[in-house]
Amino acid sequence: MSEAASADARPADSVALALDGIALTFRQGDTRLEVLRGVSLQVRAGEIVALVGPSGAGKSTLLHVAGLLERPDAGEVVVTGTPCSRRTDGERTALRRARLGFVYQYHHLLPEFSALENVMLPQMIAGKRRAEARARAAELLALVGLSARASHRPGRLSGGEQQRVAVARAIANGPRVLLADEPTGNLDHRTAEAVFGELMKLVRDHDLAALVATHNLELAARMDRMLALQDGVVVER
Repeated sequence: MSEAASADARPADSVALALDGIALTFRQGDTRLEVLRGVSLQVRAGEIVALVGPSGAGKSTLLHVAGLLERPDAGEVVVTGTPCSRRTDGERTALRRARLGFVYQYHHLLPEFSALENVMLPQMIAGKRRAEARARAAELLALVGLSARASHRPGRLSGGEQQRVAVARAIANGPRVLLADEPTGNLDHRTAEAVFGELMKLVRDHDLAALVATHNLELAARMDRMLALQDGVVVER
């Protein structure tokens, strides 16, 4: 299944993301919807893990909890050894900015800025100087093969190019964990292959822990492991 050596060979202390007994219920009036019912999982550094399941199963919700965007009702989220569920909002924001990267199905690039500027912005928000952010952004765009397109705004980029900029932006602040929600969902087969290849390379080269929600079972089968979200719990496939 894996395109690289098994992650089982990595030491236990390389776990970068751990969810333990995560439960989350949404309430609408008198209706209670148990979306997550005791989800537990681990993702190690340098490992890319697929999260599959039918639409509406709660994959995006699970990623939001893992990414400290949503608080669970019960359970613990541990990012690079730091328990996060009971942290203040400010602490969670700081952890998210420093240790987590996000890639979405829709790239969410800012249309008025160039590719280079889109990758610079999260770094400058985190306090990096403009010159340093520019150098880092140029380096990352080169890694995803977009040096020649750095000055182009999103409207002048193809869908695949826009998503590769989004991937570069996601790792701009040097996160240890990458969360991706259908990152190839809007792309044709050939472009999806290219973006997936870039994503896989970045995970390996930067020793990231990546959790990728996808409906593409062909791509999922090429990741290190496949987890399925079923009836609010995660099972290994």
